[in-house]
Amino acid sequence: MLKDFKPVLGILLRFIIIYLVLLFAYQFYLTSFKAQGLDPYSRIIADHVMFIQNKMNFPTHLFDDVPNEQVGYIVKNQYVTRMVEGCNAVSVIILFMSFIFAFYKGIKTFVFVAASIIALYVMNVLRIVGLNIVTSDHPQYSKMSHDYLFPAVIYGSVVLLWLVWIKFFALKNENS
Repeated sequence: MLKDFKPVLGILLRFIIIYLVLLFAYQFYLTSFKAQGLDPYSRIIADHVMFIQNKMNFPTHLFDDVPNEQVGYIVKNQYVTRMVEGCNAVSVIILFMSFIFAFYKGIKTFVFVAASIIALYVMNVLRIVGLNIVTSDHPQYSKMSHDYLFPAVIYGSVVLLWLVWIKFFALKNENS
């Protein structure tokens, strides 16, 4: 009876193992930068967001809040939002990668994951830019944008990439 479920259990086990390994590695990474404020990866995202906003004529600079492990966005001389570790989408990327590697298909798995991480990085930076612009120019929509609209952007991107992986790679017959 368990023979029928062996492929599904194998995929599930791979997913869980990969997810836990990546999650623990990420927690170790975060712990090693705790005293420095916001971790370097999140800081790079904050810098890219600031760069894009400045190019879009939304004068922006960052305010480091090391004790609280965050960076504040000052847009048009007003404090509008803050960047914390949770804004970097790493937890979503870890979940995404675990799913993709659970359906491992050789070298194309690594290529797809690399291209997808770049796409998710860009989407996340644009998501934060959008949130900052909405919060700066239309503060009445800030909470709705933060809680619903912009999370849908990153999660929607992940689901779309998952569907592409499953349809065009994972379930593709190798002999055809």
